[in-house]
Amino acid sequence: MRVIPGAIVGWDLTAALSLGEALGVPPAVAAELLPVIEAVMVAKLNEQMERPNG
Repeated sequence: MRVIPGAIVGWDLTAALSLGEALGVPPAVAAELLPVIEAVMVAKLNEQMERPNG
C-alpha cells in the first residue's frame, strides 16, 4: 500500500499486477479491474480510519 500519515492513498499496482500474473489473471483483465477495486478499498479503509474506534 501507498500511505501518508493518517491516510492510505493507494496500492502498489506493480506488485498487484505481478500477484495477479502469478495467480493466472490475464494482465489486461488485472489492469482493467485493479484501479476500480483500489479506489473502493482506499475509500473504505480511510473511512474506517476516521471512525473513533478505527
